[in-house]
Amino acid sequence: MPTTIRLKPEIEARLDLLARETNRSKTFYLRRLIEDNLDDLEDIYLAEKRLENLRAGISSTVNADEVWGDLDD
Repeated sequence: MPTTIRLKPEIEARLDLLARETNRSKTFYLRRLIEDNLDDLEDIYLAEKRLENLRAGISSTVNADEVWGDLDD
């Protein structure tokens, strides 16, 4: 799926230099950045969203006794 992003000029310049100096494409480095860091971004931002939902009363928690009790069934 094609995606377009806008980068700050200084970031674009750094990416251009890296690609030029290493004879790799900018796409190669952007793909690596996404693939190598998406797990961490998901952990951070999804956890933040779940905490917001919990604080807003949209979701709730289950205590450990309930979890372990359900596993025994």
